[in-house]
Amino acid sequence: MYIPSHFAINDLHVMHRIMSDHPLGVLVTSSVNGLDANHIPFEFDPSVGKLGVLTGHVARANPVWQQCQQGADVMVVFRGDETYISPNWYPSKHETHRQVPTWNYEVVHVFGRLTIRDDEKFMRRVVSRLTRTHEAQEPKPWKMGDSAPEYIDGMLKAIVGIEITIERLEGKSKLSQNRETRDLHGAVEKLRQQGKTSIADAMEQSVTR
Repeated sequence: MYIPSHFAINDLHVMHRIMSDHPLGVLVTSSVNGLDANHIPFEFDPSVGKLGVLTGHVARANPVWQQCQQGADVMVVFRGDETYISPNWYPSKHETHRQVPTWNYEVVHVFGRLTIRDDEKFMRRVVSRLTRTHEAQEPKPWKMGDSAPEYIDGMLKAIVGIEITIERLEGKSKLSQNRETRDLHGAVEKLRQQGKTSIADAMEQSVTR
């Protein structure tokens, strides 16, 4: 990924935050059939190994788990907040008329090695963790025990686990850091008016990183 130095994310905690806040990753694989991309919700555990591990699952009917060899090099893309930026939001545009539209975004590319985990114990653990994480805000969180055991058994047989040992992380945070401070704040103000507070906050924080 092309990353100008002023857009590079060098803080692991920032990359971890993007991965955790936006867990639907794009798994990019390569096999004899060419490139493939699958959209998968991942559970990220930074405590495992040097850089952490990603776990998830795919449908057994999805050929990706059979097309990729054990230990294959893969990439997962986690896209954070993103938004269009109009040059009309820059005070300097109205003075010089030398600004153009752009797009702001945060993204993390994860590089690692893939392990296929076709065993029920692993799958129960993966599904349980994902459920616990994403049901946490519900008044009465759903859990696997809420369904009939035979139904859960059948569902688990229909999926295959994947585990990615992370070997390298790349992060890019393109948040108008290369603009005049007044132009950045002008864009932030417009985004707040549109209700896009998350990326507006990130843009303001990027100035102090």
